[in-house]
Amino acid sequence: MNRDPHRHDLGEFLKARRAELDPAAVGLPDGGSRRVAGLRREEVAVLAAISTDYYARLEQGRIQPSPSVLESLARVLRLDEDQRAYLYELAAKDEFRPPRRQPRLKAQPQLQRMLDDMAHTPAFVIGPRTEIVAWNAMGAALITDFGKIPEKQRYYIRLLITDPAMRELYADWEGVTRLAIAQMRMHNANNPGDTQLATLVGELSVRDEQFRQWWGAHHVAVRDTGTKHLRHPVVGDLHLDWNAVTWAADPDLAIIVWTAETGTPTHDSLRMLASWAADPSHSTSDSSA
Repeated sequence: MNRDPHRHDLGEFLKARRAELDPAAVGLPDGGSRRVAGLRREEVAVLAAISTDYYARLEQGRIQPSPSVLESLARVLRLDEDQRAYLYELAAKDEFRPPRRQPRLKAQPQLQRMLDDMAHTPAFVIGPRTEIVAWNAMGAALITDFGKIPEKQRYYIRLLITDPAMRELYADWEGVTRLAIAQMRMHNANNPGDTQLATLVGELSVRDEQFRQWWGAHHVAVRDTGTKHLRHPVVGDLHLDWNAVTWAADPDLAIIVWTAETGTPTHDSLRMLASWAADPSHSTSDSSA
């Protein structure tokens, strides 16, 4: 009988988290040489005050944990806020889980107009699988000409893994890519059986060993805000703040907006980039997805 995909992901997440814990950090002796890293199943069970058999069945995706068990496991495994939210999302009972709406593949006209009005601010719209569904001229000038990428391949994570120019663009390419993978896992917690996501993950896992390892680590992060260092081929080094703004008409979509503090070299460079992007000889493709 097929296991519930939520329970399967829950088990894999628990295994990944216990593998990262140092026994000494939770007050346990190292017990000599260990065949695998981290805590043993029985050690997690003891610390969480549950039976080893019960915990084993959790990792095997065979049972539904109670709220009290989830709380104990979150404490024992030292989960941070994002990890705790992901744990509870995976463990939510299916009968109370709202059906996942498919994100729109076309940007609503008013959303595209808003993006286009941001003449000096790079922005693009991203879905839970990192699909790029809309962007403005500055977003294309900053990252890449999204319009030249076939729609079925227009995933931010796919660009990070397969496009050598993206590895040059981001000064901390590894950190950016690992964060994007963690965010993709987090924002798909309530839809583990999604065939489109499975196809994307499968393709990238075959193509790139690092992606396969990072996806398998089951790290999670919320797509919210941060700072990134870009080495742009036209305007040079940029230190940009980014923020993810939810589009109320479709909460699965987030508008990623890049800004810089007024008076900084990066702010001046963005103005230069806007002038460059406005030059007809550098025009990008139609910005609608």
